[in-house]
Amino acid sequence: MRPHIVTSAVFSFTRLSTASAASIASTTRAATALKTLAATCPTQRLFTTSSSQCDLVKPQAKTITSSLNTSTPSAPYSTKMATPIKSESVLDLLKVRRTYYVLNKELAISKDRIQEIVKDSVLHVPSSFNSQSNRVLVVFGAEHDKLWEYASEILKTIVPADAWQHTADRMNMFKAAAGTVLFFEDQDVVNKMQAQYPLYSDKFPIWALQSDAMLQYVIWTALTAEGVGANLQHYNPLIDAKVASEWGIPDSWKLNAQLVFGGRTGDAGPKEFQPIEERFKVAGA
Repeated sequence: MRPHIVTSAVFSFTRLSTASAASIASTTRAATALKTLAATCPTQRLFTTSSSQCDLVKPQAKTITSSLNTSTPSAPYSTKMATPIKSESVLDLLKVRRTYYVLNKELAISKDRIQEIVKDSVLHVPSSFNSQSNRVLVVFGAEHDKLWEYASEILKTIVPADAWQHTADRMNMFKAAAGTVLFFEDQDVVNKMQAQYPLYSDKFPIWALQSDAMLQYVIWTALTAEGVGANLQHYNPLIDAKVASEWGIPDSWKLNAQLVFGGRTGDAGPKEFQPIEERFKVAGA
């Protein structure tokens, strides 16, 4: 992202309410397509729809020959796509990304696969001036339980006794899930960019948040494609100090959000949409 073409990436996650029959049917069709895709394609190819796109093209490693006539493979990463990706494939995934609050510890994919998704997302989500300020911590199992026990202990000191049961139920609901992705932004990186480009110093904190929001959405959507449910929470800054001390988080990492994930125990429910005519404008088309 560059200052003259800044794209807003602030996402608003709303509570569930009644949706039209048309939106429910659209979601059902997209979910069916994803199930078919998952059964026929390798899990690594999240954004494909046809069987031909499921065929991975193995990149040919370039070699460099030295005076000793030895060859060294080039880096395995490439910016060239092996097969084209249709926009409909991506949009189908966006349509079925939903909030699942009631989760369990039975994951549809391995912990290793979840780590791959998170690491790939961190590597490839864009950031202003390629500053790469996003940071994450993923906690599973007992470490995940510990996170929400800490949150419960902290909240109990500030929530009125007559309102505590509702809060306790929410903490137990999050703890019942399988894991949490904690999203941070590295303030040292933001500060460095502000010093390097003083003309845009007031914009770098905003751009860093936008990049973090994109990262949250990409991981959430990718987990959905793999059959994992998730919901996004914001118990920062209440839990910041405890998280930092327990998991060795650097002082420069600022906590922004927590994505709770786990096995789905039910449907997300219908979703209501405001008229698109009130939210969309076009010129020159």
